[in-house]
Amino acid sequence: MAVLPAAGEHEVWFRYTVLGYVTDGRGQARAAERVELVRDRTGFSYLADTDAAGFYVVIARLGDESAGEALTLRLSGITTRLTAAFDPTNHRDERGTRVDVDGTRAVERAAAFSATLASFVGAAPR
Repeated sequence: MAVLPAAGEHEVWFRYTVLGYVTDGRGQARAAERVELVRDRTGFSYLADTDAAGFYVVIARLGDESAGEALTLRLSGITTRLTAAFDPTNHRDERGTRVDVDGTRAVERAAAFSATLASFVGAAPR
């Protein structure tokens, strides 16, 4: 009987991370705010809360087959649509995006994702 290696869900190709900062209209951090990320195709949602700095991290279980999938981010009456944009053949780099909320406006800053994630985990960005 042959034993094949099993891919763990902790691997990069099984997750998609959405992170960012939530502030009020004056730039003050909004702590203890509930953030919900919904997979539109399945309706499954992932929850997180902002910390004292208004920072949140939501980790969704999305595999290679989920590239291009529609997602909805909800927070205190604010709703924004996202697309899980990543290269399904890249199993080295973290997958995700950064979405900041300022007052009533959500702004996706995908280019800032890697540096923000590295800062969060205390590592140098790639």
